[in-house]
Amino acid sequence: MAATRKPAATRTAASAAAKAEAHREAPGPTEIRSQLVRGELLKAGVWIGLALLVGVCIVLIQPILLIFAGIVMASMLDGGTRLLGRILPIARGWRLLIVCLSLLAFLGWTIIFAGSQIADQAATLQTVVMAQIERIAAWASDHGMGNLQLDTKTITDNIAGTVGRVTAAVGTVLGGLTSLVMIIVLGIFIAIEPRLYERGVAWMLPMKSRENFYITTARMGFTLRRLMAGRLLGMLVEGVGTWLACLAVGIPMAALMGLLTGLLAFIPNIGAIVSGVLLVLVGFSAGTDTGLWAIAIYFIVQTVDGYLIVPMVAKKTVDLAPALVLGAQILFGALLGLMGLFLADPIVAMIKVALEREAERNAGAADTKTAAGT
Repeated sequence: MAATRKPAATRTAASAAAKAEAHREAPGPTEIRSQLVRGELLKAGVWIGLALLVGVCIVLIQPILLIFAGIVMASMLDGGTRLLGRILPIARGWRLLIVCLSLLAFLGWTIIFAGSQIADQAATLQTVVMAQIERIAAWASDHGMGNLQLDTKTITDNIAGTVGRVTAAVGTVLGGLTSLVMIIVLGIFIAIEPRLYERGVAWMLPMKSRENFYITTARMGFTLRRLMAGRLLGMLVEGVGTWLACLAVGIPMAALMGLLTGLLAFIPNIGAIVSGVLLVLVGFSAGTDTGLWAIAIYFIVQTVDGYLIVPMVAKKTVDLAPALVLGAQILFGALLGLMGLFLADPIVAMIKVALEREAERNAGAADTKTAAGT
């Protein structure tokens, strides 16, 4: 009986093995066993992912610029907090609160006390500037330079084409105010605990890259604080100096000229040119003598800022070449609009700090290899 069962069991095991072999999954047409093909597909995947990342950055460029503007605002608040710490030995939170309240008080004073006067002057600024431009066009036509037909719409369209596209986020008055509030709030949150966000970004990096990240961000923070401190100092000197000088010589709309000069001083090179043109046009609207005084005021203010304040700040920060900054402003202004124009200088400064740090690392690695080889 046992002898007859054994062949049956053997036949059953053989049948099961045959069925398992028949049902075993064979490699499909999408199975890649070549290491070369796998490596090339991995490289292609990396490049496709990089292209998608660039596309996402292009689509979300305005929110990214708002976030970077918030970081710039945070650097200014943090710089004010550190500077106040040299005078008041109190906790950082209280010093930051004092800086924020001072900022809000200044904005409130500007809106409440100087707002009505500036608004009245701004209402007549366009009329005065257009009248002066029409006079220049008429003079050019009388001297055989062609018949120049200029109006407000033509000039506005040309300026918009030069500066670049301005999206809806910052293209209207309401959008601009909303963006400004977002930048201030974001800057305050970052300035409250900057290390928290720095550690959060470093956590997403590999362990071997974190030390270099901390060193680079520390240098970027130092550079950005000094750069913005110099920028604010220049805005204060140019704005107040222009306002007082215009009042002294009788140039119309002195408060508005001081405000515009101070705000435009945030934009190196281009801001000085625009504020100078407006100042001269308004000055000549009140007479030739006043116009000549406007030219003198412009050169005096720009000389003080360019030969005293800017060199003093550049010694303690990155020394950016004027042509490099101007080229970045043209590029970012054409691609990103007003926000890119305002943030071109800080962006270039951060890129330069990162490149200098990478060059330092490469030099250190080369020295290590040379020492090891000897």
